[in-house]
Amino acid sequence: MLAGGDVRSDDVETIEPDSTLPGMSTSQHRYLLAAASVVALLVLSACAAAPGSAAPTNSPASGQSLEDARPAPPPGPVSGTGTVIDAGGDVQLCLGAIMESYPPQCLGIPIDDWSWDGVEGRETSGDVTWGAYAIRGTYDGKRFTNTDPPIPLALFDPPAAEDPTDGRDGSTDEAELTRIQDEVAAALGPDALSVWTERGYVWLGVVWDDGTIQDAADAEYGEGVVIVTPALRTTE
Repeated sequence: MLAGGDVRSDDVETIEPDSTLPGMSTSQHRYLLAAASVVALLVLSACAAAPGSAAPTNSPASGQSLEDARPAPPPGPVSGTGTVIDAGGDVQLCLGAIMESYPPQCLGIPIDDWSWDGVEGRETSGDVTWGAYAIRGTYDGKRFTNTDPPIPLALFDPPAAEDPTDGRDGSTDEAELTRIQDEVAAALGPDALSVWTERGYVWLGVVWDDGTIQDAADAEYGEGVVIVTPALRTTE
């Protein structure tokens, strides 16, 4: 048997018709030939099923694909930074890309209990008011409820961001990273705030994750390939 499960024709010994052993009947000889054929088939089957020879699969071990991963809402308060856009009373928190228009636009998450009273650092054009702030509140998986006065980003001193890679570069080659980046962006659509490659990883920005999205990414692409970074983080 060759490496990888291949079987050479000279690995399976067969008995030619004219090689009947002394004292063996024709029927016995035919029986041996049939048995030899069965053995050959079993050898081929065993090699095909040998460890490491199974066809690769992209199915996540967890049974949940990345695009279907739905983290549970945070149990307590969260904080984040972004642009708040109030278009005629429809207030959104923009955590991802903002359209280059005036006034600005985005596909953000709705904000409840927002007030501009006493809030500095805002601009207004027509019925649209906006500004960049650090905010704190609760998130139910769809809507953000503001609970504290917002802090203009110009006056906000953010805590040092944690590095989930502990400063270690990834080992995935750039071509594979690009392929995964495109696949993740296509699968998640607007649920991906941002997707980019850096330091040997695919970085995936999302609104919130309790580890569910990261686990799905690890199951689908392997650990240490896609790094999930939530925009909202739990706070005291």
